[in-house]
Amino acid sequence: MNQADSFQPPITVSNTMPHPPAPTTALGRMLRSTYLAALTWAFTLFNSLRVVSYLPTMWAIQASGDSSQHSLWTWGTWLGANVTMTAWLYEQNGQRLDRAVIVNFGNATMCAVTVVLIAAHRGWPF
Repeated sequence: MNQADSFQPPITVSNTMPHPPAPTTALGRMLRSTYLAALTWAFTLFNSLRVVSYLPTMWAIQASGDSSQHSLWTWGTWLGANVTMTAWLYEQNGQRLDRAVIVNFGNATMCAVTVVLIAAHRGWPF
């Protein structure tokens, strides 16, 4: 038996969490819609602010030339978490970009820049 004969299709994982029941009244639908819109904008606002919040750390590392107070392991973990979250959101959203994907990509980018700054100030070649 060769490899082609033993091919197994990939296992797919579906969302097994049930969706809450849809509101049945016009008021319920309006409140749900308003809540979801507010939640979306709050997510976008706070996570966009999070992207900007990386700048003081980057500035401190660059200005002082000392990255010894910053853990490469921690920043690398945050980078991995943001990259995989970006990819997961993109795939779960039918391979479409939306606010969540873009904001997580921004977070991943800022983590990557911080990792590079930390490593560069420790004399690690790239």
